[in-house]
Formats: sequence, C-alpha cells, structure tokens
Amino acid sequence: MHDPASHSHAPIAPVLAGQPVLARLEGVGIRRAGRWLIRDIDLVIQRGEIVSVIGPNGAGKTTTARALLGIEAPTQGTVHRAPGLTTGYVPQLLSVDRTLPLRVRHLMELTARFAAREVEEALGLLGVAHCADSQVHTLSGGELRRVMMARALLRRPDLLVLDEPTQGLDVSGEVDLYELIRTMRDRLDCGVLLISHDLHMVMAQTDQVVCVNATGHLCCSGPPRMVADHQGFLNLFGRRTADALAFYRHQHDPVRDPAGAAAHGPAAAGQAGEVREHGRAG
Repeated sequence: MHDPASHSHAPIAPVLAGQPVLARLEGVGIRRAGRWLIRDIDLVIQRGEIVSVIGPNGAGKTTTARALLGIEAPTQGTVHRAPGLTTGYVPQLLSVDRTLPLRVRHLMELTARFAAREVEEALGLLGVAHCADSQVHTLSGGELRRVMMARALLRRPDLLVLDEPTQGLDVSGEVDLYELIRTMRDRLDCGVLLISHDLHMVMAQTDQVVCVNATGHLCCSGPPRMVADHQGFLNLFGRRTADALAFYRHQHDPVRDPAGAAAHGPAAAGQAGEVREHGRAG
C-alpha cells in the first residue's frame, strides 16, 4: 500500500509545445467525513489536449474534476486555473422533474442569453437540432447528454469537462460521441478533461491518461499506450485488459513538428513518451 506521506509533488510538465496550461492540480487531496476521497493528485491540462481520468468505481474521478472546476475545495494541495478561464461542465447525472415544462431551447438559455442562431448551431453540431422544441423530460439518455454538451459548447469554454459522456450509449453511439468531442476540441481550440470507464475508447482517442486507484491516489499518468503497460495500471485492471488494449494503441500522441507545434494523428504514432509514476497502486 502506498504511504501518502512518502509522496513527492514534483509538478507534471506540460507535453504540448507552445500550448498554454489551462489548469493544474498539484498534490491535491479532499477529505470529507473523516476519510480521503482523493489524495496526492497531480494533473495538467493544456489548450488543445484531451486528458482522461480513469480508475475503478469510487476512486474519486468525479471529485478530481470538481476540484479542478473549483466546485470542491481541496483539503491539501493547490489548484491553479489560468486567469479568465471559461469552463463548460457536463455532469455524469442529471435528473429532470417530469412535471417541469421545460423545452430544450429554454434549457440552453437558463443561465445566459444566446442568439437563436447560436443555440441552433450548437444543437446541430451535436446532432440534436431536431430536439430544440422537445420537452426535456421526453429525451432519451443519449439525446439529453448531447443537449447538455451543446449547452456547454455555447459558452465557448477554454476547458470542457465531461463526466462519463458515453454512459448509456451503445458502441456506435460511443464512437460517434468521441468523434464529436474531438470536433469540439478542434473547433473551440479548448482543453478537455474526460472521465470515463471505457478503456478502449480512452486509449484510442485521448492524449494523456491519469490513472487513479481504489484508494483515491494517483498511481500513474502519461500517454495512453505507455500507461497501459505500467504496473500501476496492471494492478488495477489486469494483464488481460492490457493485452486487449494492445489493439487500441494510441495513434496520436502529441509530438513536436519541425515548426514547434503540437501534432496529432498518425504522424505522431510511435513517438517516445513518458509515463509518470506516483507511488505504488494500493
């Protein structure tokens, strides 16, 4: 078992050349009702980067996201956010009172006014323009999630935080939604923090992975293809899972092109990366 007292908080270095850091956690822990929900969490998100937080149920993934957003105050450690940072947050669960008469287009403007054209464009990008005049409580789970993502998109966030965005979707829906996430990242030039249980999609579609163990400690982080081979990951998910993920090796690790910019996609495949170890998995 990892001893928290032995953890050192060397800041995680940014990996995308020339891209600003949007938010950073350094040694963050949150203690509630006499127990630590998360402990010793280090995390960096840059503009243009998709960072995924993975781990077993109850590991504190949502708590980590809420700390980054400023919803949860840390008991220890520090949270840094870029000045003037605009965030968009799509929580894991959203319950809508079925007796509440609320149309989708009104939900989109609950906290701020937007032009009708902007609302329609955001809904269209997420493939739910046909839902604009529907009552929110009549939407399917997948439609509601897309509507909430469109609502977050309206704010033109610098940082988009998505908690289990593919929950309740079939495999085809998951693939489509991850493509939409990448489209949103590219269109807004934003950073994305993604919480997911879908290891195959995480390893195929994200730039950096932060792995949290069952005790809420960070055990390793780095490029997906390297995290999948790390002992901390193997302790959590097993060799069989790691072997299955070999078919989904990351094909777009951020690397530096000759002009100094970050590159994504097949050109980045096979480039060296660094996996960071944060103590031993509990």
